[in-house]
Amino acid sequence: MASVPVNVESKGSMWDLDHNLDQPMDEEAGRLRNMYQEKFSAILVLRLAFQSLGVVFGDLGTSPLYVFHNTFPSRVEDSEDVVGALSLIIYSLTLVPLLKYVFVVLRANDNGQGGTFALYSLLCRHAKIITLPNQHRTDEQLTTYSRHTYDEGSLAAKVKKWLEAHAYKKNAILFLVLIGTCMAIGDGILTPAISVLSASGGIKVEDPKITNDVSTIVAVVILVGLFSIQHYGTNKVGWLFAPVVVLWFLLIGAIGALNIWKYDNSVLKAYNPVFIFRYFRRGKRNSWISLGGIMLSITGTEALFADLSYFPVLSIQIAFTLVVFPCLLLAYTGQAAYIVSNNGQAFDAFYRSIPDGIYWPTFIIATAAAVIASQATISATFSIIKQALALGCFPRVKVVHTSKNFLGQIYIPDINWVLMVLCIAVTAGFKNQSQIGNAYGTAVVTVMLVTTFLMIPIMLLVWRSHWILVFIFTGLSLLVELPYFSAMLFKIGQGGWVPLVIAAAFLAIMYIWHYGTVKRFEFESHSRVPMAWILGLGPSLGLVRVPGIGFVYTELTNGVPHIFSHFITNLPAIHSVVVFVCVRYLPVHTVPMEERVLVKRIGPKNFHMFRCVARYGYKDHHMKDDDFEKLLFDSLCLFVRLESMMEGYSDSDEYSTCEQQTRKSMKKSIDLLVTEGGSGNTLFSTLESGASSSLDSIIPSQSTQCGSSLMMRCSGQTSQRPGEELEFLNRCKEAGVVHILGNTIVRARRDSGIVKRVAVNYIYAFLRRICRENSVMFNVPHESLLNVGQVFYV
Repeated sequence: MASVPVNVESKGSMWDLDHNLDQPMDEEAGRLRNMYQEKFSAILVLRLAFQSLGVVFGDLGTSPLYVFHNTFPSRVEDSEDVVGALSLIIYSLTLVPLLKYVFVVLRANDNGQGGTFALYSLLCRHAKIITLPNQHRTDEQLTTYSRHTYDEGSLAAKVKKWLEAHAYKKNAILFLVLIGTCMAIGDGILTPAISVLSASGGIKVEDPKITNDVSTIVAVVILVGLFSIQHYGTNKVGWLFAPVVVLWFLLIGAIGALNIWKYDNSVLKAYNPVFIFRYFRRGKRNSWISLGGIMLSITGTEALFADLSYFPVLSIQIAFTLVVFPCLLLAYTGQAAYIVSNNGQAFDAFYRSIPDGIYWPTFIIATAAAVIASQATISATFSIIKQALALGCFPRVKVVHTSKNFLGQIYIPDINWVLMVLCIAVTAGFKNQSQIGNAYGTAVVTVMLVTTFLMIPIMLLVWRSHWILVFIFTGLSLLVELPYFSAMLFKIGQGGWVPLVIAAAFLAIMYIWHYGTVKRFEFESHSRVPMAWILGLGPSLGLVRVPGIGFVYTELTNGVPHIFSHFITNLPAIHSVVVFVCVRYLPVHTVPMEERVLVKRIGPKNFHMFRCVARYGYKDHHMKDDDFEKLLFDSLCLFVRLESMMEGYSDSDEYSTCEQQTRKSMKKSIDLLVTEGGSGNTLFSTLESGASSSLDSIIPSQSTQCGSSLMMRCSGQTSQRPGEELEFLNRCKEAGVVHILGNTIVRARRDSGIVKRVAVNYIYAFLRRICRENSVMFNVPHESLLNVGQVFYV
């Protein structure tokens, strides 16, 4: 292993020569423009709306189990307090889930992807605020990389300029996103705990002799079963859960309507918002603290947005407005009527308000619904982790796609079992739904605030909304969320500290991993080898060129990685064909297959050196490709065939004359060749050949009169015929393929502070050891793998 300092290359003649020999892939990326859009039929939208009830709305739907119990832990003295609390619940449901999320925030999806990181990636495409340094201007030419241009004097342009001005603003936005993400993960731990524990507590209502320990054990058993079936996937789980949730919503709506008619219909006056002001004026401090319990009525709302990757927006909007919202209003109003007519008895109000004849069937359905409620946040956590992983903010973990039809439906085994252990620990540790409710509320309201703050630049830059609309949206959101947040601050000592601890642990993991990822890329970028040095070695690279293909994996999209120079200076031979492979994740939801791979030639043809850049969005996954090695080789062969079509200009004057005439026919010719000879899922761009820089846009000729003298002049030698080079590539593949992976170990310098040494030398090193290897992520055969290591000090 080599210890390498970071040296920044000085710009001069060598820099210019290197820049000319290894051009960026602007032209290649620019030739790939194919639209990608998922389309859903009306029948499919309704079917997915039905499924979404079983995956997305379980958390919101089971809130009636514990809201009034946590709002009024003791007897309510004044019935007006119940009416005031009900009025708060009604308008919280209307303003936050219905108006803010269903009709506004869901529209801020990233091509069907929701959650905090989806907002961040959407924002990164409209302003250069992403902190990862491996961004490239060719990314902006992707069809899924949608962005807008702004008038210089517009408000959006000023906001964009302000965000891009300083690094600390970019870091602040990333830190805000990470906090929201970590709190959402905490939500995924606390939701199953409170939902299942509240449901199992119904046993004690009918049989008071049963202790808390018994109901806790029942809850733990249910949780183990829930996490054990996650590997079946959201599609199968959704079909299993959806009928139960539909029955649950219809049941609580019917029971609520019955209780309004049976007990006290005067509670309907709570639909008048005046009773909210009366509630605060009468109760003052106690009313304010009770907001912590009332806020539980809107828990699950953020999961609704994060689970958007599983279902289209229209399906979720239909399910919420037609089923979820009206049934929840009836359920809460019915419970309030029961409490008012039973001397303010709010303890276990849901179970006590159930008619005797249907108590046990309702208990069974409630328990099943509580299990389903957990599914919403578990699925959301998987989606959030996948997005964070793709954007370099989470260690590499195994991601399993559970549906062939919907790529957003995933399962992450490692995260699943971590969630289960932490969820059981919280359930068994507290044994009290009130304390878990306090913790739960803290996590949820924090995520909501993060979403509100991120929506401000989204509305200004992406939607280009008028500042008055932005002000109205932000004002109404904060009007609801800030009071809830201030109320939860009083509950930190009563269980509210739990999500803070969980979020702090995940935040440390994500930030340290992101820091290490950035430093590793900076090391590769600063220590890369000039192409002029490589070409100075000659076609043999100063070594024996043995038959075979060597795929050298690197983070760089141009230049030669230092790991390659380290390799060729320590070994006596190198493969006949060398391909530098860069696998990149972009801040987009997906990269269409026809735009997935960029290929180019590096240097003259007789060097047999290429570069392949495979681009993925956070919704994509490597393992979806059956054979990544085959994908690269097919791309390489097709490139050689396409390249031969573009050779044919006798001089620069003829080139400029032919360019406009042939550009229109170029796409047709390439499409025909791809259809005839290309792999069905292996499409990519065509690229410049040889060492040309000013003429790197090679266009296929329309006339046989155009020769290859220009190409020869640029490369300095005679070109091989495409058939010969394809035959050469096939012989090299038969001789053997080797994947050369760099293993850069990041270490803190000895003079670094104690915090940095612990973070880099221990925490980051530990995360690197337990995360998935690059060879596994790329599906590289073990027998074809060669690791080259080096140490980098930061």
